[in-house]
Amino acid sequence: MVRYRQGDAIFTQGDPCRHVLYIWSGGVTVSAQSRAGREAIVAVLGTGDFFGEGCLAGQPLHNRSAVAIKPSAVVAVERRAMARLLQRQHGLSDRFISHVLTRHIRMEEDLVEQLFGAAEMRLARTLLRMARYGDADAPAWTVPRIPPARLAEMAGTTGIRAKLCLESFSKQRFIEYRDDGRLKINRSLLTVVLRN
Repeated sequence: MVRYRQGDAIFTQGDPCRHVLYIWSGGVTVSAQSRAGREAIVAVLGTGDFFGEGCLAGQPLHNRSAVAIKPSAVVAVERRAMARLLQRQHGLSDRFISHVLTRHIRMEEDLVEQLFGAAEMRLARTLLRMARYGDADAPAWTVPRIPPARLAEMAGTTGIRAKLCLESFSKQRFIEYRDDGRLKINRSLLTVVLRN
């Protein structure tokens, strides 16, 4: 198990791809960078999620970068060891396949949202995804301090549009800024997603 601070790189695009990683605790963004240097967030992951599984398909180098978005503990399982575990432990295999399929479906939904969805809904979904790792019964969750420009990247919108959406969410009391800089996400933010 390796511990990472907020902002630490877990791996960078182009690094050797030798391990499947499991998030024991914390949160991670996975991003891709174009040759021109533009970056796009392709996944926001949290406790219980796998990533880096491309090595199982023979991918020699990471085609994405992964960064901790809050203090995180990550377990790295070498490719061959993971393949053996998946063959021998059916419970782990079922969980891993479910994770990969769920993430694939989510990525397709995100692509459709990028093409057709409103920025407000994309930002709400991004915040809810980041907050989903809290107590499911709690009336509100908190997410770590993230610059608005970074949130805009995660939601696939502009910084100005993200700032306007955050101001609107704050006025409607869907979110609240805490003194420590974190965002309190109220469950009522779900209405933004459900009404679209």
